[in-house]
Amino acid sequence: MVAARPRALSASYLTDTLPTLLPPIFEQVQHTTANHRKNLVALRKLHESCATIVEPSTKKGGGIKVVGEKAFNGLFIEMVNRVLPIKKGVAVADRVVKFVASYVAYSTEQDAANRPEGEDEEMETPAARFVVKLLKHLLSGMEAKDKNVRFRVTLLTVSMINGLGEMDDDLYVLLRKSLLERARDKEAAVRVQAALGLAKLQSGEDEEDLEEGQEPLSEVLLDLLRYDPAAEVRRAALYNLPRTPATLPFILARTRDVDPILRRTVYHGSLSSAALPDSRILSIAQREEVVRNGLGDREGSVRKAAAGMLGDWLDQSGGELVDFLSRFDVVSSQVAEEALLSVFVTRSEIFEAVEFGDDYWTSLTPDKAFLARDEARLEESIPVVTSLAFRIQDEFNKLVSAVNDEDSGESNDANELAFVVGELLRLAVNLDYADEIGRRKMFQLAREMISQETLPESLIPRCLDVLSKIANGERDLIRVVVDVVTELRAGEGEEDEAPAEQASVYSVTPRRRKSVMPRFDMSDPEARMKAALVDLRCLAICISLLERVNSNLQDNSAFHGLLPDLIIPAVRNKEEPALRDQGLICLGLCCMIDSKMAAQSLGLFVQQLTAADDHLKVKVAQIVFDLLMVQDIQTLVSMTMPVEKVIELVRHVLSQDAPEVQAVACEGVAKLMLAGMISDESILQSLVLLYFSPETAENQALRQCLTYFLPIYCYSSPQNQRRMLSIFIETFEMLAQLCEEMEDEQEMPPLAQMGLMMVDWLDPQKAVEREGVQSDTEIHLDLAVVILKGILTEASKEARKALVSFVGKLNLPEPEATEDWKVRGAMLLLSNIRSKRPLADAASRNALNRFDAAMLKKYPAELEGFDEEAFAAEEREEIKELVAFVDAVEATDGDAASEAGSSRRKKTSSSRRGVSRETSMAPSEADDAATAAGSDEEDAEDADEGTPAPRRSAPRSKRMEVVREEENDEEDDDDEDEDEDVESMLNDSDVSI
Repeated sequence: MVAARPRALSASYLTDTLPTLLPPIFEQVQHTTANHRKNLVALRKLHESCATIVEPSTKKGGGIKVVGEKAFNGLFIEMVNRVLPIKKGVAVADRVVKFVASYVAYSTEQDAANRPEGEDEEMETPAARFVVKLLKHLLSGMEAKDKNVRFRVTLLTVSMINGLGEMDDDLYVLLRKSLLERARDKEAAVRVQAALGLAKLQSGEDEEDLEEGQEPLSEVLLDLLRYDPAAEVRRAALYNLPRTPATLPFILARTRDVDPILRRTVYHGSLSSAALPDSRILSIAQREEVVRNGLGDREGSVRKAAAGMLGDWLDQSGGELVDFLSRFDVVSSQVAEEALLSVFVTRSEIFEAVEFGDDYWTSLTPDKAFLARDEARLEESIPVVTSLAFRIQDEFNKLVSAVNDEDSGESNDANELAFVVGELLRLAVNLDYADEIGRRKMFQLAREMISQETLPESLIPRCLDVLSKIANGERDLIRVVVDVVTELRAGEGEEDEAPAEQASVYSVTPRRRKSVMPRFDMSDPEARMKAALVDLRCLAICISLLERVNSNLQDNSAFHGLLPDLIIPAVRNKEEPALRDQGLICLGLCCMIDSKMAAQSLGLFVQQLTAADDHLKVKVAQIVFDLLMVQDIQTLVSMTMPVEKVIELVRHVLSQDAPEVQAVACEGVAKLMLAGMISDESILQSLVLLYFSPETAENQALRQCLTYFLPIYCYSSPQNQRRMLSIFIETFEMLAQLCEEMEDEQEMPPLAQMGLMMVDWLDPQKAVEREGVQSDTEIHLDLAVVILKGILTEASKEARKALVSFVGKLNLPEPEATEDWKVRGAMLLLSNIRSKRPLADAASRNALNRFDAAMLKKYPAELEGFDEEAFAAEEREEIKELVAFVDAVEATDGDAASEAGSSRRKKTSSSRRGVSRETSMAPSEADDAATAAGSDEEDAEDADEGTPAPRRSAPRSKRMEVVREEENDEEDDDDEDEDEDVESMLNDSDVSI
């Protein structure tokens, strides 16, 4: 049955009745959404009633005019226009927008429901014409100047998209183009709505139908996700991106986004079990990356979301921990351990259900061995010592077979077996060795394993851990390791018969040498190569040993033979760089526990800081700074250089070109300065300059270290803040000059930002409160004097503007905690700035005036009736110096005389520390300083030399020569002479080895 058509109304209805019915509907819907459904029905009836009002057309050909529709559409659009200027966040406007979008969807649904069967779907209806009219009206306002209008128009358009139904191609193209333009709008709120609209259009877009040059909407959303500066826009793009192999890498990259809400959303939304039913869609590398980023995030909410994601992954594994671990690379990654610990915290009942029975230990896989790492429940189920020793032996025999198998070679099987053996050795360290039989068995096994050339080098430290646990003290451990090293280096000597019971225990029978003297025939290249490989292995064993002992080598005679036979020859070896590198590391570890050897060997390590390659320099730099931390500095350098030259040595290491070496040097210097072992101001200045230098912009390790060190160093002690204050203006001038000379492509913070960071480091209110240590509350007042001096004498206009901006950030001390002359001295400087060097720009003058007013308000008693002449006549030495400083400044026409690249101001204060203007220190300078170490006067002069900055423009010499007191000959660069020096230093010295 066809519904009856509404009765036609007269034209007066449009002018008399419609204006009284439509506005009240909009009035009601803006207060609450509860009445929207009722008003949708009423508005639809009103719309249908208006559609019945038509008039005959006066145009040729006849027809009718839909005057009713036109009146309704016009009044409706007028109601909508009243909402458009309203800013974002107003609830009444948001309800109207929601109602309009709901009416568009409701009208489209009603048309579809009332369409007779068989009628053409493309046939126009009043509602369809209304939707097109409204949409075109909104699209015409997409480029409005008012940002509120652009936001409301885009919001309305996007809200209507789902209810538009079918639209013609021209309207779709116009809609798509308009939203693409709004995706580049300068307002983030508009771009958010555009991203939502593009996401809705994306679902119906076929990339094959795009014209040439048209960008797919998915690519637009990806660009918004990756590059948009507003976090809310990136979130909108993330919410609406499909999870496909093409988009997943970009979604996973957002786990490192700067916005914590977006990072959390990735874990809660994009990587949740609802969005990602199976985590194996991701590659192992991708899984480990998201887990590492999530569990290591600084925000607790992000870490919690990542832990929830791991719980979902465990559920996908059916609660099986072994299956869960198979989703990670347990052999070569640390992420699996972090993930397992997270699961133990959130799902503790899962671990309680794991059974470590006999079958578990007889069929070990890397995942099972890894799961057994946790000792919490293994005390009840771990095998006894003897049983575990046999299990380790069986797995090691499998490993030997895999390594020796020509087909497997470097196969994953060998790597996995090595991992299993390593995990079992890790367990063995924590066993109770009260059982003497089990102790002997495990000791024998660990000793024989390190005696085998087939043992992977990564397992040597694990074997040493077991031996150090079982051995009767460090002396016994050193004796055992020395025996093993001696056997390995003995060559193909005759073997003793192994005991029968021992042969039955091990698959590889241990060899007992009758003599340790025979070596390989060194005239044979193959024999030399074999000897080098054996020595490399022996050095690796010695390194693992030295990392685990603390007793002085002088008390362990068993180790003495290895120094001249193994370590020193390796250090002198010129043909095998790898052997020399390992020898230097081994020697450095020896020096860590022997102060006399450290003093004799320091010169060698310093030479290597210039002669070695960058990779070895990193190790050598670590050794040098570790020695400075562990050994007494005066004793350490006594045979190499005067103790005053340690500063030159540190500056030399900081001036290295290699970023890795610079990072290690910064870390070492930071430790020494935090420990109070180095307090030189020039070193502190070098670190500040390195921190801000554009040349270290890509050195994240260095920047991370200094980001932590510099504020901690200053806040930890008032004396440290005083040191930073003493270099403030000098460092600021260097940074200003660096900014002037900086090339466009180099990255460097603005000059004002760098200065403000230094001002913040000097804030006495941020100093750490410690018992017995009182904060220096006057330091910012002293800094004010320093800044005002800089404003008075600085030539660069930009530098002066930056200095003026600092005075408003100072925390002035209370009057009772302040010396009166400092307050009056600051006022004297302020007065002379206005009279001699007035500021040109109004902003700087206002800032200086505000500081003047703050001083008068803070110190009314001290500044009441202030007289410059009376102040200058006082007999205090500091006042005389300040007055002399002011008198030396010549009056100029403010900033008019300032020029880009002008020379920095001259020093006028006699108390100023002499620091070089150079921005780099070539190693040749350190060479000259060290070579001239014999004269006390020259030492004093060198101690006052300039501070190195991170820029390296001066030519570099080939090495930094460190001389001993008895060496006064000219430098000889011949390698053989250098080796003879090393030999005499290490072997002919007065060391009882």
